[in-house]
Amino acid sequence: MITLQNLHTHSQWCDGKNGVEELLLNAMEQGFDSVGFSGHSPMFYAPEHGIAEGDVQGYIADVRTMKDKYRGQMEVFCGIELDLYSRLDLEPYDYIIGSVHYLKIHGEYVGFDRNAATVKSVIDTYFGGDGLAYAKAYYQTLATLPTRGRIDVVGHFDLITKHAENVSFFDEDSPAYRRLALEAIEALLPKAPLFEINTGAIARGYRTTPYPSAFLLREIQQRGGGIIISSDCHDMHRLGQSFGDAIALARECGFTHTHVLTEQGFVPISLNDMERKLKA
Repeated sequence: MITLQNLHTHSQWCDGKNGVEELLLNAMEQGFDSVGFSGHSPMFYAPEHGIAEGDVQGYIADVRTMKDKYRGQMEVFCGIELDLYSRLDLEPYDYIIGSVHYLKIHGEYVGFDRNAATVKSVIDTYFGGDGLAYAKAYYQTLATLPTRGRIDVVGHFDLITKHAENVSFFDEDSPAYRRLALEAIEALLPKAPLFEINTGAIARGYRTTPYPSAFLLREIQQRGGGIIISSDCHDMHRLGQSFGDAIALARECGFTHTHVLTEQGFVPISLNDMERKLKA
């Protein structure tokens, strides 16, 4: 039975620090039942940030080899973190995390998942200094993820709040901002029913809390959406980063269950069961 799993995991095939097997061995030492690899999809507009197009089959083969090698010891899944504008056949993957890291503005692909100074430059250059206009562009873009095909999990839904604890680019509590985010949730839920609670920004020192925000998670829960808990791992030592905080946040927002991927698909598991395994 899988009770402790991380599906948002990056290896050396993209921008992670560790090889697939090295990470799996470390995951077993940490008590994980399952790991899914979600390499960044190849991005022709930013080749340095994703799996190289020529390496896609090697990545899939590596993960599948490890799946066979550790069968009975660790459940291993081969996924992809699909950036919206990537050109990629989704058929070979066990699951798809859909994410937006770039905005397409007048034919230019603009990366915004960067440090705070770069985000400010993006807002000043492309949005006339209007942070809310930036948020609008992001959420309207995110809402189109299902047009790319199957999306199993929405990755770091409010990624644009990455720096919010230190720099304010817009007011997260304003009705205007919340309306934009809620419109995206409503557009996504029919075809992408799972949203991740992502602790990756904690591991990288940008935040002290997971995202999405409590307000948005409550809205997702009330609309019937589900969750997974993930660390957006780029370093095997951070595989279970702040899972306890994520469980507490999920409970605070009305969730009693998270979801894990099995050979039969995604299934709900009790947050209590995950917490017990985490503490074992």
